[in-house]
Amino acid sequence: MSAAASKTYDPTPARCVAFIGLGTMGAPMAAHLLAAGHQVTVYNRTTAKAEAWVAEHGGRWAVTPREAAQGADIVFTCVGNDDDLRQVTIGTEGVFASLKAGAIVVDHTTTSAEVARELSAVAAQQGLSFVDAPVSGGNLGAINGVLTVMCGGSAEAFAQVEPVIRAFARAVTLLGESGSGQLAKMVNQICIGGLLQGLSEAIAFGQKAGLDMQQVIGVISQGAAGSWQLANRGPTMVKDEFDFGFAVDWMRKDLGLVLDEARRQGARLPVTALVDQFYADVQAQGGGRLDTSSLIKRLR
Repeated sequence: MSAAASKTYDPTPARCVAFIGLGTMGAPMAAHLLAAGHQVTVYNRTTAKAEAWVAEHGGRWAVTPREAAQGADIVFTCVGNDDDLRQVTIGTEGVFASLKAGAIVVDHTTTSAEVARELSAVAAQQGLSFVDAPVSGGNLGAINGVLTVMCGGSAEAFAQVEPVIRAFARAVTLLGESGSGQLAKMVNQICIGGLLQGLSEAIAFGQKAGLDMQQVIGVISQGAAGSWQLANRGPTMVKDEFDFGFAVDWMRKDLGLVLDEARRQGARLPVTALVDQFYADVQAQGGGRLDTSSLIKRLR
């Protein structure tokens, strides 16, 4: 069954789109675009992934980002980091080399705010628009089409892409000029890191005290301590299950961006810096691919 099979779509005009990057997040996001009726061409650095995606879902695949973007109204990117994003946009075979005037690039990678501003400026020089649009919700959010998308860019570009993004999102918000989406994602990661460390300490403490922590979680999730992390990750942390969700390696990349930006802004993030080091401990224990809730492993 397609990743997009259970999603109900609002009618929107079909657009010619390209999707660059078919990883854990990108593959189901692209599938939702196709299921919503858009013409989709995909590119992935590993060609076999692109071929397999087309075999499962339909659409077309291209051998370079430049080829994928030819004729596209909107290009979506979801790659690894700043350098990867530069390569697929302004590189020799990047999408900027073939896009028609008026096209829009929507980047769902979690990157620095600096690269978002850089690419927005380059896009403007070429008669294009660039929207930085990092997401929250993880792989399940992508599969179910219920991601939260934080956007930075012009109101005009946002108005054009927002109905299309809703194929895989339940919340899409323009937060300001270029870079604002990435800054908002940093706020998101600061919150998640702090919440998970507090949750780890709470569960480890309760277990040491001999409490039935599944029962305790059921009680406190109805009160002021309630949160998505408590309700969804608390029970699995109690059971020592971490084979899902957002990996520690990815969180450390994101927190590195956060701490770099904090230094530029002169912001103090003592708890975030500490949590980043705790995640480094989890990596050193071989847990780099475990879910971010694996912070509790340090305490056991």
